[in-house]
Amino acid sequence: MSLHHIIAKNIHSICSFLFGVIFFGGAAIVILTGLVVSVCEEGVQLKKHIDATLGSGNLRDAVRLPPGEDLNEWLAVNTVDFFNQVNILYGTLMEFCTPATCPTMSAGPKFEYRWADGVQIKKPIEVSAPKYVEYLMDWIEAQLDDESIFPQKLGTPFPQNFKEVVKTIFKRLFRVYAHIYHSHFQKIVSLKEEAHLNTCFKHFTLFTWEFKLIDKAELAPLIDLIESIVSVC
Repeated sequence: MSLHHIIAKNIHSICSFLFGVIFFGGAAIVILTGLVVSVCEEGVQLKKHIDATLGSGNLRDAVRLPPGEDLNEWLAVNTVDFFNQVNILYGTLMEFCTPATCPTMSAGPKFEYRWADGVQIKKPIEVSAPKYVEYLMDWIEAQLDDESIFPQKLGTPFPQNFKEVVKTIFKRLFRVYAHIYHSHFQKIVSLKEEAHLNTCFKHFTLFTWEFKLIDKAELAPLIDLIESIVSVC
């Protein structure tokens, strides 16, 4: 059982909530998941490291590769964690992000995203923001479940293109953050949850910056915010 499956439903303590019922701005929101928690000693130790560094409040330390750990395993564990974070964050906004309010997946007037997975949908298509996120979450979960990409047995090597797969996942997760900030930030503020969103995005940004997972051109919709995060930390 590989580390990414071990951590599959463990969510960072300062960046997200336990799945089930969460309370956002006083309203209860139910989030259903089908993933199962797996536990082994190696995963427990790595999770303790993540929690300890996050708990210290030093996000720079939290994103660094721990001494002696395999880079691909570290990328895999965090890929699952950030997937869960974004999934839950967006889930709290589903009531407000609808095909009527967000007919295209965009990040302000200059940036619009179209969906293609290269398999079922080969030519990019224009879809609403909620449909784009639905496609994205299903696609990421399929990558995580693919044993040829994310090995499930300890000792099984990762594919040579593993980092490229991870980079595509993070690039697309970033687009969800960009959409939230540009289209729903005022709703986040009205729910008094902007500090939570900002902390999650800060953690996401520092991790992607540390391992160079997203090309700078892709970061353009939030580049001012990102540069402020990177320069301060």
